[in-house]
Amino acid sequence: MAKTTGIHWAQSTWGPWRGCAKVSEGCKNCYAERDMKRFGRDFGTPTRSKTTFYDPLKWHEPRRIFVCSWSDFFLETVPPNWRQDAWGVIHEAPQHTYLLLTKRPQNIPSMLPPDDLTPAWPWPNVWLGVSAENQRRADERIPLLLQVPAAVHFVSAEPLLGPIDFRPWICPEPDFKAELDWVITGGESDLQNPRPMDLAWARSIRDQCQVADVAYFHKQSGGKRLIDDGGGKSWGGRLLDGRTWNDLPIPPISTGVEVP
Repeated sequence: MAKTTGIHWAQSTWGPWRGCAKVSEGCKNCYAERDMKRFGRDFGTPTRSKTTFYDPLKWHEPRRIFVCSWSDFFLETVPPNWRQDAWGVIHEAPQHTYLLLTKRPQNIPSMLPPDDLTPAWPWPNVWLGVSAENQRRADERIPLLLQVPAAVHFVSAEPLLGPIDFRPWICPEPDFKAELDWVITGGESDLQNPRPMDLAWARSIRDQCQVADVAYFHKQSGGKRLIDDGGGKSWGGRLLDGRTWNDLPIPPISTGVEVP
């Protein structure tokens, strides 16, 4: 299946609604806010999509889908019935794998699917992740994420604004069994003055993941230029030490969907 998104770790994006609110330093140069302002839309007021809400029902071939690329699935100001309807779409299109990435993990427990939808949570085709742009946000968000069962727990360290020590969650004592399944790194992009990402930070995270046998994905190095260095077009290129890093997690719970 052809990719329909420039986000290399997903095959498609699905936007049931648009609009969000900034909560931390990673939000400073939000691409979704820039895009919405470009189209004359109010970023601060969530708007339910009239054209894309039911897209996954139209896609018959299994896809790995990044959900709410212009918002946050667990945003407080989204009307609860929208989220319930979105859970219904996910339930009715189980052939896909849905990646829910949030900066609000504290909201996840109260916003899970209604009890009348089966199977019981966790759903095998829903991966839960948090954004963590630096150590402070990792320390805040990852423990909250891990409190909620999921087929896959992942972290997107993008835009990566500082070094992060993931060892408490990928090789914790006493059994040294990784609690995180997947870590993504990426630099800030598409700006006149993007905040730089030191490649040493990405290398350190990659090395931590390799030692713990945790899947590692480097999305892009960031910057002002789109580069195709063999891994597909990205801001600043995708190569890290001469190669691409495209690991995907193997869900401990079978989804029945082959992950390309």
